[in-house]
Amino acid sequence: MFNWKVLFVKPRTEKKVVEYCKAYGISYYLPMREKTRVVQRRKVKVLLPLFPGYVFVVIAANGQRLKLLQTNCLVKILEPTSGYALARQLVQVRRALHADPTLIPDLPLEKGKRVRVINGPFMGFEGLITDLRGKQKRRVVMNLELIGQSIAVEVSPLDIELIDPPKKKNAP
Repeated sequence: MFNWKVLFVKPRTEKKVVEYCKAYGISYYLPMREKTRVVQRRKVKVLLPLFPGYVFVVIAANGQRLKLLQTNCLVKILEPTSGYALARQLVQVRRALHADPTLIPDLPLEKGKRVRVINGPFMGFEGLITDLRGKQKRRVVMNLELIGQSIAVEVSPLDIELIDPPKKKNAP
């Protein structure tokens, strides 16, 4: 049961892949969270994947792998370094969702990572994360390189995205 794989699927096809898994007899886990949406002036609870684009499966035979690849919904099959560690983490996710079905995913942020603000009054600003203490806000330092000054602002984790580190230019 520790032969877990991670399916990286095409956008918005997680539930479709789960249906294929049911049809082919493949054990799967798709963590779902509840979200309340307003549809035509009514509040409706919908189930959304906790980790969009990922479905966790146990592939026992090579034929099952081929059947999944033939669905045209997969981008890639990811092999974890430790199936046991992945299984243990999935149990923790299941317990957390059982305790609070409205959990939301968060960015894997670390101090010193470069981020860009993608929403709100600071949209477009780039800076470094300096503080991760608060659950609702993150402190981001914005550098004004032209004048050698910086400011610290607090933004929601949902309003920032990680930026790849700038590539160093090779000297000729």
